[in-house]
Formats: sequence, structure tokens, C-alpha cells
Amino acid sequence: MADDEDRRELARRTKPIPCYAVEQIPKKLGGDELYASLATVVASGKAKLIHEVEIPPYDARSWVVKAGQIWRIVCHKGPQVADMNCWSLTNPSERFYSSKTRQIHATHLTTGDRLWSNMPYVRPLATIVHDTIAYGWDEDGAGVHDVIGSRCDPYTNFLMTGNEKHTCCHSNLLRQARRDGLTEEDVHDVLNVFMCTGFTKDTHQYFTKPSPVQVGDYLEFLAETDLRVSASTCPQGDVSIACGAGGEPVVYPLKAEVYELTSENGDTMLEDAGWKPSSVNGYSRNHGL
Repeated sequence: MADDEDRRELARRTKPIPCYAVEQIPKKLGGDELYASLATVVASGKAKLIHEVEIPPYDARSWVVKAGQIWRIVCHKGPQVADMNCWSLTNPSERFYSSKTRQIHATHLTTGDRLWSNMPYVRPLATIVHDTIAYGWDEDGAGVHDVIGSRCDPYTNFLMTGNEKHTCCHSNLLRQARRDGLTEEDVHDVLNVFMCTGFTKDTHQYFTKPSPVQVGDYLEFLAETDLRVSASTCPQGDVSIACGAGGEPVVYPLKAEVYELTSENGDTMLEDAGWKPSSVNGYSRNHGL
């Protein structure tokens, strides 16, 4: 018992030890200055809009982004959150890995954070280059753009309410996945774009707050490899009502925009800075066998 008590006391008095030092992760190719400059390429005319998709309420849409292109998810009609998936365009078995992304960065993502793929690939799929909300952390510990809450789904809803619901984000993403030739198993844990969430300080339960997103806000990414991206307009709207709590949230469409760097040095700024598409993880996959 004494040893057990000593170990418990050791744990309580030890300051938190971050498991992964971001400084040990390979630096962004091209450097931080390049990535900072990407936040202004659209406004400065160095990138042109090449594709635009409206994501209807209670549904999902997908789009293709090639390596070196930029995409945004834009709030253009009213406060609304999105659940986003992304896959390697050539190999959908490689997909966004929210758990590893959370371990490397934080529970909520913002400018400079990267979206990492699953094992055995483990590489950056995309990097956030601009976050117009830049919420930080509030006094309740809430942040925006979380990688902790997964996605609302009809299975949990059925357990909670006994009712069928077909417009949960999982189902929305599944319908679009089927249109893209994918399956339910390809739908994965999400980046909750614009969602304001945290864990309660007393019970450590996942909580939501009304999203701080306003018309004109966007989250912007650089594609680090060729991607298929999909996003669902959450049936909870701005998530000011808890899942399964009833009520009729107002749900707005969102917009996705894809940009390509143009001439006048924009089309070569990535290469000139030493950027290139990310490569699949170099680990041998031997695993000691």
C-alpha cells in the first residue's frame, strides 16, 4: 500500500509532461515565413478562385484539392459549424487522423497546425494557414476548431432518443462518401470547423457553446498532398443546443472555395521557398518482426 500511495503522490505533485514536443516534428518545408505569407495570397491577387461548392443545410459535399492549392471553408449565410473529413486522393485508406493531430498539437487547432494522416502513413495532409476567428481559450477552457468531439451520428442518437435521424454529420458524410465511391468505413473522426467546445472543469465532460463564427469568417488550409475533402453542415447549427436535447436549431449552408496560386511569382512562391508535397512516413514497417 505504501508503494501505491507513493506513486499516487508522485503523480499528483508532478507537473504535466507534454507527450510530444512539437519542436521535434520535422519543420514545415519552405519555413514558417512562407506559411505566414500564404494567409494573404488571396487578398493580394496571388491566388485565384478555381472551384466553389455550396454545402447545403443538413448535407455534405466534397471537393478535390491538389498539392500546393489552398482551400477555405467559409461562413457566408449565418453561424454554422462543419464536420470535415479528408483523404489522400489516390489512396483513401490514408485519411485524417484526429487523435494523432490532437496529440501533436492540441485539442483545438488554429493557424500553423497541421492535419496528420493515419498509420502507417503519418504525414501532414494539410496545414492551417489562416484562422479568422483566432479564438484562443476562454475562461471555461473552450476553444474553436476541435479534434476531440468526433461527429454527431445516428447510432448514438438512437441510443439517446430511440428515434431514427438521417441528417447527423456521420450520415451526411456517408451519403457524400457513397457518391465519391467510398463506404461508411471510410468516414472518420473529424475536424469540427467553427465549433466551440471543451471539457467541463468539474466532471470533465465534453461541452459545446454557441459558435463564435460570423458571416465572413473562414478557416484556410494549404494542401500538402493531393486530397479529397468533404464537409457536413451540422444539424445542430451553431451547436447552442445539445445533441439529442430536442429543439429545432437553425442550420445554414456553408461554402468551400479552392484557390490556385497564380503568376506574378505566386505560382512559384512555394517552390522558390523550398516547399514540396509531403511524403509518406519513412518508417520501415518492420515492427521488430
